[in-house]
Amino acid sequence: MSVHTFDTMGTMVSIRIADTEEGVPRQSIAAINEIEHECARLNETFSLYLKDSEISQIARGELALADSSELMRTEYARALDWREKTDGAFTPHRPDGVIDLSGTIKAVAIDTAAQTLIGSGFRNFSVNVGGDLTTFGNQSSEETGWITGILDPLDRSSLLAALRLTPDFPAVATSGSAERGEHIWLRPETTKAFVQASVIASDIITADVLATAIISGGQATLDQITQNFAVAVMTVAPDGALQANAKFQELVAR
Repeated sequence: MSVHTFDTMGTMVSIRIADTEEGVPRQSIAAINEIEHECARLNETFSLYLKDSEISQIARGELALADSSELMRTEYARALDWREKTDGAFTPHRPDGVIDLSGTIKAVAIDTAAQTLIGSGFRNFSVNVGGDLTTFGNQSSEETGWITGILDPLDRSSLLAALRLTPDFPAVATSGSAERGEHIWLRPETTKAFVQASVIASDIITADVLATAIISGGQATLDQITQNFAVAVMTVAPDGALQANAKFQELVAR
């Protein structure tokens, strides 16, 4: 297995390719270079921490959304669609009205990286960006899928669960305050029901958005998501109480 890591978007990217021969094949070097370039492009476009990014120019009123790039308008439209699907629990707007697409762009980067690897001929890999990941194929020749763990937000040295990601459920995202502090805005009517939410889904964008929405919307949003989406979910309450739906329990590695 070859492992490639690099820093981008304020976090660490880790790509594990299981179906490489000894050494690092030329096509994996080319694919990793392409992925690094695309992550940098997304960061330069969507980071509100970069003064000259396109989204920072929009936030300052120097660039109208209607005059922004096609990429910006496409990703904003995607985020608005998710706002509708989650009944407003997920939103691309900060409370001050500034457009903030950080809730989807990291997942877009993960998905783009996976598509680049598939296009380069790889069939067994994982892409992890800041703890959220998508997988493809098998981690080893002995077992199906990839095994990943979910950390306890109240004790970062402990695992809450080990999961086997499958072809139908290859992506997992976790939202909460354990690593990045309080960065998700709660709905005005929502008390803090969960300190962490993990969602396993058929794609990383769905997993990431829904995990964020559950933290923002609380129990009502959790109930809506488990009813309306084919996902596996586990949440952690402030007192450490766990909730996990049946699909999540099916994916627990035995």
